Formats: sequence, structure tokens, C-alpha cells
Amino acid sequence: MGPRPRPNPRQPCILPSLLVAPVLILLVLLSCSSYVESSALTRALNNTVSALFVFGDSTSDPGNNNYVSTIFKGNFLPYGQDFADHRPTGRFTNGRLASDYIISYTGIKDYVPPYLDPSLSIEELMTGVSFASAGSGFDPLTPSLSNVVSLPKQLEYFKEYKERIASAAGEQEMERLMSKAVFLLSAGTNDFVVNYFTVPIRRRSFTVFAYQQFLMQQIKDIIQGLWDEGARRIAVVGLPPMGCLPIMITLNSDHAITQRGCMDQYSSVARDYNSLLQAELGIMQNGLASRGARIYYADIYQPLLDMIQRSDAYGFDEASTGCCGTGLLEAAFLCNPKSYVCSDASKYVFWDSIHPTEKTYYLIFQALLPVVDRVISDD
Repeated sequence: MGPRPRPNPRQPCILPSLLVAPVLILLVLLSCSSYVESSALTRALNNTVSALFVFGDSTSDPGNNNYVSTIFKGNFLPYGQDFADHRPTGRFTNGRLASDYIISYTGIKDYVPPYLDPSLSIEELMTGVSFASAGSGFDPLTPSLSNVVSLPKQLEYFKEYKERIASAAGEQEMERLMSKAVFLLSAGTNDFVVNYFTVPIRRRSFTVFAYQQFLMQQIKDIIQGLWDEGARRIAVVGLPPMGCLPIMITLNSDHAITQRGCMDQYSSVARDYNSLLQAELGIMQNGLASRGARIYYADIYQPLLDMIQRSDAYGFDEASTGCCGTGLLEAAFLCNPKSYVCSDASKYVFWDSIHPTEKTYYLIFQALLPVVDRVISDD
């Protein structure tokens, strides 16, 4: 099936762009259907992973924001339309996230639930949860812009989690759980797209490079905090090609409707950041290797860029707009039950103007398999 028909003209809004840009990014940007449903995952061999613990932003939030006083939620249709039972869960996509595919691959369970869900049983908690919150970031200012859960607070929730498990199952069982667990950290995009590029506060104090260095220190602090709490196998996800996000093209292209190419001035920031991150993780790994550390960098930049640049090769028809609404600006509450939705999300790289479709997340997971295998392997 080809791409959806385009309204003519296809205009996202009638507000002056100078007013739209700062407001919309702060309000919106926080953060493969049938194709994937029919794809059987091969289970990983040679692993005894006990649980998967996830920290970060909307790329790994399965619904924690449902329990937070923020407008940045995805617990309504069309979000989740291709999830089990066509149920919106709070995931900012049409179905599953990459973290769901990772835990399914380990053979533990099919989905990573949100820690803040009060209905979770101890048994469910013990096999892994996500503490991630859509709209969060490494910079303490980023989550404060949208009233979501900061990374330090996510770490505090993890400490609370450990106390709950120790109380229910005993200290020894909790320690065993930690020794076999895998930790995934996925954040950073909001620090630039929502914060640095949009709100002038950080730009007054930091050059881009200085801000990247500032974020590296925040990342190291979070990893050290996880290490202190028993994390030994940690994968840290880099930034995507930020200049290819539909909303970044819309708000920064001179002709946003007719010229939908990636904005390399923003993607280049992501490349530089990823290089710094790889270097910092390498230093941490070398310093902690003798004590059992396994710290890995997970590259999503190149896989996602390849899907965008060679979309036909992956079965995509559209790579510069999202499936929901006009695909130019919608995300969160602007992608809602009244929004137009494309007929086949698996033909789109992006679900809304920011977040990938389930199919894209599945392909990212496949691209990350070499890293995933190293992290979960018992060898």
C-alpha cells in the first residue's frame, strides 16, 4: 500500500512561526504494526539474565508518565493502536518499544512494564521494569520544563525498588537479581531539542561543546549511581540524527512543507555528542573492568539514518513526516483520538513528529543485536 493521500495545502498551524517554535517544542517534544506482529523473535541463547531495568525518556517510557502530573502522556489512541489488544499504554508509538523487543529476546517476558504502575506484582517487578519518563533528560533543567521524572529521581525509584524486593524476597535474592540484571540508559535528545536549542537559558552559559561536556558529567554521575547500587552490565544509547526528526525539519527548514531533508547542523551535534559518549564510556569501562563492569555504547544514529536515507530498502514509503496527523508537528496530546492516522504505520519511519513507529523500533533492536548479545551473554 502506498503513502496516505496528502491534504492540499497541508498546513500544520496558522500561528506565526516565531511563536509556534518555542511553545510547541516545549509542549509537544518531550520526549511495525502487522509487519512486526508477524515477526517471531529468536530467543537469545547462553544467557541467564534475571531482569532488565530501563532508565531514560520517551524512547523507553512504557507508561510511567501516566502516573505523573504532566501533560506529556501517550495513554490514549491512536498511541498503542497496534499494541496487544490495540491498547494505549503510555508508550509514545503505535506499539512496542525497542526495550520491549530486548526483554522478549532474553526470554524473560514480552514487555517492560512501568515501575510506577501500582498494580504490578512482586513477581512482575522482579523480572524488570522501566523507570523512564517521557520528556526527561540528563540536564536537570530538561525534566523541570515539563514536570516529568528526572534521572536522579529515577535512580531514587530504583533504590526504592531494591528495598521492596529485599523486603519481599530477602536480601540474598535481591543481590542475586542485581548480579544477573541488565541496565539500559536511553536519554539525551530532549536535552538538545527541547532544552538547549529552544530555551535560551543554557545557551547563555554554554557553547554546544561545553554543553556536551556538561551532559557527559551528568551521564557519568548516573552510571556511577547505578554502579553503586549493583549495576554491572550497562548499555547506554547514543543520540539519533536529531536533524531528521520531522518536527526539527518543520521548525527549521526554510520551506518546511516542500523541503523535508534532514537538517545536518543538528545531526552533526548528535554525531559529536556520540563520539564524546563513546570515549567516556570507554574510560569508565577500563576503570571498572577489573571489578566486573561491562559498559557498552549502543549506536542508534547510523541505523536510523540508514532507514531514512534508504527508506525503500526497508519497506518504508515515508521518512520525513509522521503517521499521525499532518506528521509535521503532532506529538503527545496533539496526536489524539481525533487526529488523522495513516492507513499503514509500517510504511512510516516515524509514528508522530518525534517518535519512531513500532516497525522502526524493531529494526533498531535488530541493529543493536550485537551489543545486546554482548551485554546479556554469560561469557
